[in-house]
Amino acid sequence: MGPAKTPDEVITLTHVGKSYYIGKQEVPVLTDINLTVTKGEFVSIMGPSGAGKSTLMNILGCLDRPTKGSYKLDGQEVANLSDDQLAYTRNRKIGFVFQSFNLLPRLSAADNVILPMIYGNVYKSERRRRAVEILTHLGLGERIDHMPSELSGGQRQRVAIARALVNDPAIIMADEPTGNLDSKATKDVMEIFSELYQDGKTIILVTHELDVAGYATRHVILSDGCISRDVRGPLP
Repeated sequence: MGPAKTPDEVITLTHVGKSYYIGKQEVPVLTDINLTVTKGEFVSIMGPSGAGKSTLMNILGCLDRPTKGSYKLDGQEVANLSDDQLAYTRNRKIGFVFQSFNLLPRLSAADNVILPMIYGNVYKSERRRRAVEILTHLGLGERIDHMPSELSGGQRQRVAIARALVNDPAIIMADEPTGNLDSKATKDVMEIFSELYQDGKTIILVTHELDVAGYATRHVILSDGCISRDVRGPLP
């Protein structure tokens, strides 16, 4: 038995490792990750290419399982959940924002935002109203029925953020969310994340850009599959 969870701990990783296999050759990506994130933190995950940032994000987001160690989300061990249980946990607790937006090209902005609500068992009559409300709040009131191809990169990322938020998850996970955006759209998107942080959301952000990481209040820096630094406050 490990130490008891404190009320504000939302993520606890203990001796987490992740390896992949090429034939019989083991390739370790994460070796010994120990990390606790408390409710309402804004954490950036940084490090050079190949350090394991996206692998760590996939484990945190219940998109993948660790090879070893413990991952507790809200006090519940999730490392050994079934695929269905992982999917349920993801949909209920986590909102995702990706670099490539991951919007379905044949669905309108509103219908892309509606998708998680279908899996979240939200009443049909409620889905459209909620999608319109959140898109309007993010400045896309006149783009609700536009297709992704009719939107700029910044607008598409705002649709993706709306989709991430629509089930009101406690945790937002963003993997290089500004990687495909120009500087103005980057600033607009990061200001949305700042507002979400001010509203009490827990945010975990993978980025290699110092100016983007500067919006976070804590910085976890990976090197060779381990956490080399964990900095609270501004980056030096």
